Amino acid sequence: MSENAPSKLGVLVKHLQKAFRNPDGSVTEALEDVTLDVPAGGFVSVVGPSGCGKTTLLRLIAGLLPPTSGEVWVDHRRVEGPGRDRGMVFQAFTLFPWLTVYQNVAFGCRYLSVDPQGTRERVHGLLEMVGLTDAAKLYPHALSGGMQQRAAIARTLMAEPDVLLMDEPFGSLDTQTRDLMQELLLDVWSRTGKTVLFVTHDVEEAVFLSDAVAVLSARPARVTHVQAVGLPRPRTFETKSVGAFTQLRASVAQRVRAEARVTMA
Repeated sequence: MSENAPSKLGVLVKHLQKAFRNPDGSVTEALEDVTLDVPAGGFVSVVGPSGCGKTTLLRLIAGLLPPTSGEVWVDHRRVEGPGRDRGMVFQAFTLFPWLTVYQNVAFGCRYLSVDPQGTRERVHGLLEMVGLTDAAKLYPHALSGGMQQRAAIARTLMAEPDVLLMDEPFGSLDTQTRDLMQELLLDVWSRTGKTVLFVTHDVEEAVFLSDAVAVLSARPARVTHVQAVGLPRPRTFETKSVGAFTQLRASVAQRVRAEARVTMA
C-alpha cells in the first residue's frame, strides 16, 4: 500500500504517531510511524497483539483523538476532528434504549436535509438491508446481540458516511451469530460500496472479510506487514474451508503470534 494521495473516498494514514501522557508524568507510546492506505471502496482489516493500539488507530482516523504527529487524510481532506464522512461502529451495542429500532436508525440522519417521507424510505430501505424490517417497532432490550449490532450498522449507514470504521463489532457475539454477521456485512458492503477499515482480534474473520489485512507490531505499533487477500468474491461460510483460505489464515496468524511473543518477552 503506497503513500500516494488517496483515491476518492479512500483513507490515507501517513507516519502517524500517538503518545499518551500518564498521571505520573511518564509517556506511553501507542503508535509509531504508522502508514496505511485504504483504497476507495476497499475493505481492510487490522490485526495485532492485544493492547497494541488497534482501537487507538481507529479513533485517530475517526478524529476522536488528535495525533502526536503524522496525518490522516480522507478523500484528499486532512482529518482535524470528527466528521460526517466517517461513521464508527463499536463493539458495545450503542443503541439508545428509549428509542425503537426505527427511531434509532432515523436518528442517524439528524444532520441531513431529508424530508419526513425521504427519512421513512431511507430507514425502511436500511432495515430491509440488515434484515430488521419486522423489528422496527421493538426496543433494544427486546433484541438479540446480533440484531442490536445490525441496527447499529443501519444507523451508521443512515448518516451516509463515506468510510465505515468498525472496532471489533462482532467481538461479543457467539460464534454462530458472528459467522452470520460477517456474511451480512459483506452483503451490505457490496451493496453500498463503502470504504471499510475493520479492527478485529480474529485472524479468520479478518481474512474472510478483507481485500487486505494489516498486521500491527507490539506497542508502540507500526504496520509490519500487509497481506493481500486474493480470494474470489462473493464469499460464503464455505470459503473458510478452501485450502487457499486456510493457508492465508495460517500465514497471518503466524505473523500476529510473532508480534505477540515480542509483547510477552
